[in-house]
Amino acid sequence: MRIFVYGSLLDPGVLAKRAGEPRMATRLAPALLPGFRRAGLRHSRFPTLRRDPAHVTEGATVEIGAAALWRLSAYEGPRYRLRRLAIGTPHGHRLAGVWIAAGATRRSWPTPG
Repeated sequence: MRIFVYGSLLDPGVLAKRAGEPRMATRLAPALLPGFRRAGLRHSRFPTLRRDPAHVTEGATVEIGAAALWRLSAYEGPRYRLRRLAIGTPHGHRLAGVWIAAGATRRSWPTPG
């Protein structure tokens, strides 16, 4: 499965550790998610996404297997739901799983990096 990451999982060390696959971070590819922006998540120290038709969120995609999907879902926690959305890649538009939690604030979240 292809996933789009936009927050803490953009960090290669976090991604590798949480997915349980040390080389996973070498497979990250730049991607864009139109129509959403990073926002603070209410009562959390992590971001989520908020609909914003005028915005494009920078992130990355990576192909993962079932075991990594299970581990990353556990890391994201019960507030986040995996949604399939169209993302832009250097190879055109593709569908990808994106974890989004309800409860986005109006507070913008800085771009990682």
